[in-house]
Amino acid sequence: MKNKTVPILVIGFVVVMALGALVAAFPLKSAVKFYRQVTMERIRSAVDVQPSSQTNAVYVGSKVCASCHADIYEVQHHSMHPKMIQDAKADPAVMVADFASLPADASFAKDEVVYTIGSKFKQRYMLRKDTKAADGSAVENYVIGNYEWNTETQVWQPYKAYKDWYHDAWPEDNAQIPTSHTCDGCHFTGFNSRYTRVEPGVNCENCHGPGSAHAADPKEGSIYVATQQDPQRAMEVCLQCHMRNVDKRLENPKVTVKDLYGDARDGPYGYEPGMPLSKYKLQEPFKPGESDSKFYGNGVGKKNRMQGNDYVQSTMYKHGITCMNCHDPHAVDNTAVNPRGAQQCMVCHKFGSPIGPHQYSAVAHSRHEPGPRSPDCIDCHMPKVGQHTGKSPYTVRTHVFRFIYPQESIDYGIPNACNACHDKSLEWTQQKMDEWGMTTWERH
Repeated sequence: MKNKTVPILVIGFVVVMALGALVAAFPLKSAVKFYRQVTMERIRSAVDVQPSSQTNAVYVGSKVCASCHADIYEVQHHSMHPKMIQDAKADPAVMVADFASLPADASFAKDEVVYTIGSKFKQRYMLRKDTKAADGSAVENYVIGNYEWNTETQVWQPYKAYKDWYHDAWPEDNAQIPTSHTCDGCHFTGFNSRYTRVEPGVNCENCHGPGSAHAADPKEGSIYVATQQDPQRAMEVCLQCHMRNVDKRLENPKVTVKDLYGDARDGPYGYEPGMPLSKYKLQEPFKPGESDSKFYGNGVGKKNRMQGNDYVQSTMYKHGITCMNCHDPHAVDNTAVNPRGAQQCMVCHKFGSPIGPHQYSAVAHSRHEPGPRSPDCIDCHMPKVGQHTGKSPYTVRTHVFRFIYPQESIDYGIPNACNACHDKSLEWTQQKMDEWGMTTWERH
């Protein structure tokens, strides 16, 4: 008996020491924090997980939510999401452009603007122009002015809506393209689902679904809470707008863009949080190796609002890490303008940990000595590759999270992290990668 006890004690000691070393290298709390989330059983993409109490519920607006959730409402109300659409009649100060310099051929004047769209990178202007229903009655609608204000460069620039919304499906005249088919689905709460502008901007019910039943009886009337769901399905509340798509009807091989002339629609119309997004949204197509107006040839998006197109290619997405793990959906404070950078990344990625970085210092990992030009995590793994308009600086960061090699810049024209700082040729930069032993076998 004694002879058996000694080996058991030795084995136990070795196991404890090994576990201790693992915990030291990768603190247990970092792993445990997301353990339940990343190990949840995946729910098929076609399954409807919307609470049954929302089936007959209606949208009530965020002020109703605020009566019980004042703290969350206060934080969310001051984030950028509710400011995607702002009422210029109620508060003219929301217009950030210099209207004194508005070009003479503009299709609008300042006092004709009803709503503004955006403000951080660019601002567009909505003008009232109703459309007609099948019975001939007037339907509230809007169009976009033919100039937009570039907030980054502080200049007016022409804006052609048809370039964003299907070249072959709309006239070139903005005044003939209603926002009900373009902007409203993602910018007005409730419009995707009910074709009703419940309130301007992205508010509570965009992500939680219609709230009337919950407001009437919080215990029995559930709302959709994405963070309690399977991670990949949870992200659909973000992907409904942060993934570029084409009209779902184009899924039918017999339907062409020209068949949808005057009726092409952007946005997952009919979708509510918890419903299977794949039923309502058709992802913008990408052809590997071919660059176009939306994608580089390696699959990385060129424009804003393509975070989802990028992210579904990433290893993190496949392992169940969600948008909400890095972005507080209420505060929306980890942004392109004010990123948390390494502070956010190191919540999970400790040096020497099983999930990397596998080196034991930032210098060993990045091959850059500490200093003012030493790169942060996002500088290398989320380089700026896109523009908010064709005349804007590069401010849109990729969300594929893999390293973009200089060779990919040579092949596809995509910016890379190295040349964002080093004023050298792409060939020089790729040669450095080769010297470091970082030549990739990957092809994208």
